[in-house]
Amino acid sequence: MRDKNSSLLSRLAWRVLVWLWSTRNMRLEGRAPSVPKFVFIGAPHTSNWDFIAFAGVVNHFKIAPSFLGKHTLFRWPMTRFMRDMGGIPVVRSRSGGYVQSVIDAFDKADTLALVVAPEGSRTSSGEWRTGFYHIAHGAGVPIVPAYVDYDRKVCGIGEPIMPTGDYRADLAKIAAFYRRVMPDCQRFVALEAMTRTLDEMAG
Repeated sequence: MRDKNSSLLSRLAWRVLVWLWSTRNMRLEGRAPSVPKFVFIGAPHTSNWDFIAFAGVVNHFKIAPSFLGKHTLFRWPMTRFMRDMGGIPVVRSRSGGYVQSVIDAFDKADTLALVVAPEGSRTSSGEWRTGFYHIAHGAGVPIVPAYVDYDRKVCGIGEPIMPTGDYRADLAKIAAFYRRVMPDCQRFVALEAMTRTLDEMAG
């Protein structure tokens, strides 16, 4: 979802994505977050259709999503298109890492919905990377979980979860949400098991 000041190419791209979404005939659950800035996590990441499903969700709930992209992707002639699509350029080799650069972007923005796939790839075994959490905690913004269930033909959004700094406890809350909405998903079974392993290691 982009505004009328966006480039024609980006608006056309979003229209195509939303049209593709409409062909899937999926239901929506949940509601738009009532906070202006948050880290938007999507799981499980199992299909190339996930991006299109997410486009349908944010369009329906009138959320303007942003994503992280390698800074070299924002060079001319792609600069405006990438930014209009919601891209945030990051330099991973910069001192302090990309996490701090994203925290800085949150600090500067009035509204920001940063989309992150915590599994990292479609071939994930259920273990999550921690970058999304460090960004949310460092920026002082909540984590909003979203999901796509192709078996039930449902996409949904959960309530915001504010990171406390206790990664194990907060990940357990997130895992409990996903286990509730998709109880048979083996990736979320593995995620829940991972939180128990973290507890045992800490204990």
